Amino acid sequence: MTHSVTPLNRRGAAVLLALMFSLLVPLLAAGSALAQDTDEDGPLGTIQGTLINAGEPLNGVTLEATDEDGDVAGEATSGERGQWSMRVPPGTYTVRLDEATLPVDVIVQQAERSATVRADRVASVIYSFGDPRTGLETTFTERFLRLTVEGLRFGLVIAITAVGLSLIFGTTGLTNFAHGELVTIGAVAAWVVNVKLGMHLIPATVIAIIVGIIVGVLNNAIVWRPLRNRGASLVAQLVVSIGLALALRAALLLFFSDRSQAFTTYQSQRQQDFGPISTTPVNLATMLISLAVLVAVALMFKFTRIGKAMRAVSDNRDLAAASGINVERVVMFVWALGGGLAALGGVLFGLSELNGTVQFEMGFKLLLLMFAGIILGGLGTAYGALLGCVIIGLLVQWSTLVINPDLKYTGGLLVLILVLVLRPQGILGSRARIG
Repeated sequence: MTHSVTPLNRRGAAVLLALMFSLLVPLLAAGSALAQDTDEDGPLGTIQGTLINAGEPLNGVTLEATDEDGDVAGEATSGERGQWSMRVPPGTYTVRLDEATLPVDVIVQQAERSATVRADRVASVIYSFGDPRTGLETTFTERFLRLTVEGLRFGLVIAITAVGLSLIFGTTGLTNFAHGELVTIGAVAAWVVNVKLGMHLIPATVIAIIVGIIVGVLNNAIVWRPLRNRGASLVAQLVVSIGLALALRAALLLFFSDRSQAFTTYQSQRQQDFGPISTTPVNLATMLISLAVLVAVALMFKFTRIGKAMRAVSDNRDLAAASGINVERVVMFVWALGGGLAALGGVLFGLSELNGTVQFEMGFKLLLLMFAGIILGGLGTAYGALLGCVIIGLLVQWSTLVINPDLKYTGGLLVLILVLVLRPQGILGSRARIG
């Protein structure tokens, strides 16, 4: 018996070309918009930061950026919440904080900081306040314990966003490079409801989760299910996911902002002592919420019908379909669950890791760490994603003991490389998944 695959290939190619053409439209629109924000030397970049001393924002502090020739390229003054930003051409700058504008009882540990600016990108500058001798009294054990708690918090946030990505791979085989944009969409939706509509961040987060669920379902219905029905290969779907990620990021840049935007709630919190560790209430709440959500998801996998169906489809899609499971309905639920978890993770990531702010490329920054955690734990397994992401979060924070904190994300990516070389199936993965 012979089969003709030429019409199917032609239809699949036509669909892919149409999708890629449609993805270029927002990219071109974003490029046109960005072209307007230039000076005579070309596109501009942003230097920004938030000045907080002991949990209190510093208002009215002036800063200036000088280039390598010593010329002043930009100036800024911090606002009521301590935030400041300036637009400058690409290059390397020295950002100096004017100590005379600080409150009388506030001491900055290092008034001059270096910043490297790229076109249409954001460079963050962090200042520390207080007596610099205080930091010398912190023992290695205290620092290690504090970083361990921060690593657990960061790892749980990564895990919330990565569980959906791992389940999507397990049920459909798709490596979705657009999943990071679901994280950003959730954070932006919460920011719009919180800042523009004036609602408290808790109901704004609930609305953002609903938005994430809707976006996840629409993603599957409009893009991925038609591609699966037309027999598009996994490589073709991967290419489409990359194009979709670029399109969504350009749309976020076009309609949101290229600068960090702050939530109006839970900012500038003072650290509190909880036994031998110190952390802010929002970071503690982030850990508790993440842990509670992940436990609820694990219980759903273990005891509910839909959870068992998801595990069955992930283990053997054809056998699950032959057993009477509606595979497409399960896949739709997985996309809804992944979108909702990604949205929640985006809000928690902005609150705990980005100092209560939202950035248009925050999901992309988290994407590689998600992949690192998923591969470390085992592709397609939700429990593996949880374990791998917690390990990645710990390694990222522990790495600051020996490297510059600005480079801490590279530690997680080095782990990804080592895992791919030494144990490509991951900690809980099966060798049958690799091939």
